[in-house]
Amino acid sequence: MVAVNDRSTLSCTAAAAGVLLAGGLEFAMQDGLQESGRGPLVTLVVLGTALAVGLVRRIPAASLGLVWLTAIGQAATATPFLLTQAAWAVIAFGLARWGDRAVLWASAASIVAGPVVAVVLIGNDLVWLDPPYASRNLFESTVDHLGLGWRIGAGLVFGVLLAMPWLGGLTLRISRRARIDLDRASRERARAEEVARMRAAQTRLARDVHDVVGHSLAVILAQAESGRYLPDDDPAALKSALATIATSARASLGDVREVLTATGDTTDDLDNLIDNLRAGGHEVVSGHDGTPRALPEPQRAAAYRVLQEMLTNAIRHGLRGGALTVRRIWSSDALQIEVRNGIEPAPGDRLSSPGSGSGLDGMRERLATVGGTLSTGVRGEVFVVTARIPLS
Repeated sequence: MVAVNDRSTLSCTAAAAGVLLAGGLEFAMQDGLQESGRGPLVTLVVLGTALAVGLVRRIPAASLGLVWLTAIGQAATATPFLLTQAAWAVIAFGLARWGDRAVLWASAASIVAGPVVAVVLIGNDLVWLDPPYASRNLFESTVDHLGLGWRIGAGLVFGVLLAMPWLGGLTLRISRRARIDLDRASRERARAEEVARMRAAQTRLARDVHDVVGHSLAVILAQAESGRYLPDDDPAALKSALATIATSARASLGDVREVLTATGDTTDDLDNLIDNLRAGGHEVVSGHDGTPRALPEPQRAAAYRVLQEMLTNAIRHGLRGGALTVRRIWSSDALQIEVRNGIEPAPGDRLSSPGSGSGLDGMRERLATVGGTLSTGVRGEVFVVTARIPLS
């Protein structure tokens, strides 16, 4: 977008330079202008027109104001209209293409009011010089062919000459807005699909954990309940019940670890998790400090799940179309994972407050199982989540 704006500004600057050159040539070639004694006024008209063309991209309101000031000044000083002022068509295009809503409506009103003012001035002999600079009779006879009378015909010609480029600019403005809306809808759809995919993976994980743990807990509960009815003088039976409980708990813990380190459609590698997100159309900037190393199984599972949740929250609550930044910092005793994302400017799209939300609570609980911590905060318009996972 910046490159497009720069090209548009350069084009307007080049057009302004062309207006200055055309105005100089017109003055030099028209004896009537030179003999009229209005050289300084004509120079101001050319400068005002060139400046209006040059500003139409960056400051459309100022460009529209300069056009009206130039026209009013010509009327007040009886300075003739110049052929160079055909550049007003460029300004009409730019006002409709780049002006804000107020400028757009003001330029539309000017398309209607401008011809009326011009016809009044023409009819009052305020804008013509003697031949050879201009032939009023020729212009009158031309517009008279419209069959609508001198002033109405002149107004229609002048209005059409301004309205056509204005409509062209308006058409490009509408088509660009349509493309922006289409791109935004496409990004929203891709983000919704990514969130749905990640949530589906979390749902499958929860179901697998429920299935694995449910059976083991049922066995443990049955053994614990039966231990209440064992005779006090039979320690062997009590030890057997406790051994069964320990075996069931150990098997359950192993099964849970296996589920946590293998999800069905994603790998347990942090780099692949980030790559999968990029493949889904999201911009992710990643990097790491320190020397990466293999994590123990519980820490590995916690790192994977926490990063997955951090990315999910960043997609859901982050700035639309903004990049996510993932940083992994390896130290001698811990792995620190930091995720940054821009915050939507609309208050309704922000997280309620730093550190709130069930997703963040879930991450804190998961990290607590391995002795880790989670911190959150807002730095300017960036939301930062940092997870610290001890390596021991």
